[in-house]
Amino acid sequence: MKALVIGLGSMGKRRVRNLIALGFEQIIGYDVRNDRRHEAAERYGLIPFDRIEDALAENPDVVVISVPPDRHMEVAFRVAAAGKPMFIEASVVDDGMAQLQELIEGTDLCVFPSCTMRYFPGPKRILHLVREGAIGKVLAWQYQSGQYLPDWHPWESITEFYVSNRETGGCREIVPFEMVWLAQVFGPVVDLDARKAKRSDLPVDIDDIYMLQVRHADGVLGQLTVDVLSRSAVRAMRITGQDGTIEWDGVAQRLRIYRVASGEWLEEDLGRGTVESQYINPEEPYIEEMRAFLHVVETGEAPDYTFEDDMALLALLKQAEHADETGRRQVVAIPIKPMA
Repeated sequence: MKALVIGLGSMGKRRVRNLIALGFEQIIGYDVRNDRRHEAAERYGLIPFDRIEDALAENPDVVVISVPPDRHMEVAFRVAAAGKPMFIEASVVDDGMAQLQELIEGTDLCVFPSCTMRYFPGPKRILHLVREGAIGKVLAWQYQSGQYLPDWHPWESITEFYVSNRETGGCREIVPFEMVWLAQVFGPVVDLDARKAKRSDLPVDIDDIYMLQVRHADGVLGQLTVDVLSRSAVRAMRITGQDGTIEWDGVAQRLRIYRVASGEWLEEDLGRGTVESQYINPEEPYIEEMRAFLHVVETGEAPDYTFEDDMALLALLKQAEHADETGRRQVVAIPIKPMA
């Protein structure tokens, strides 16, 4: 199989590594920047193109869209016109999504939206523990996900990539990035309240903290804090159950379970995985996600997390922002379906 990666920035290069890890020998790439094309060709041996049309003319079997979020649909329409199955990185802008959904509806064209956090060891383990009733009925959860924005890409200024733009701001992007697995574990969100603000002196016009309070369909209450302020990266969760507690440290990759029956805490080491230089997250979850995409392409099965689900997730983000603007709790009309 031949793969085309469109966008060779940080995530595009990661996807190239994913494909290599999965045995791909024919990888071509496109980026508007010559330095990125040259770097990807030098480091990974891919064949670079400076025009999307020329890259698509090479007849790739699969396409990975790793351009900035506000360009996802622009590129997706071109890939759809070529009839190629596509993987789209995590979205935060929904412009054009409804039109693409109409275009692919009733066809067998594969559109696989990213839901990376569902493949991380912590969320996977938490999903298993919750579903097997390890702490009894789940009552509530609290979760913080944060990392200082300049630490995202230490090799470049935050003003040089999309996280500094209001519509695609780093903090705004991570809300759906995290909610994609929280809705999987705890079920559809039925109503929410939220606050967001610019609290730092970062030289960008974005909100740098979001705080959501949600209620799930079965009554579970949750509190999500996402920020790009934390000078030490944090992913920390506490789940309160009727018969115990789960705590997860996603940076240290440790999970603790307290069960009332035993009166003891048990700790699990989830493993750090393989972390590429200058990256904070391990490679393995991204490889697993890419493997899932290829499985869908090969079998014709529907993705567990669909393009329709992705649209619902961005609708939830907008409702959270509307809650902040109006000061009113919002009823969520389009719930995200939990993955089987």
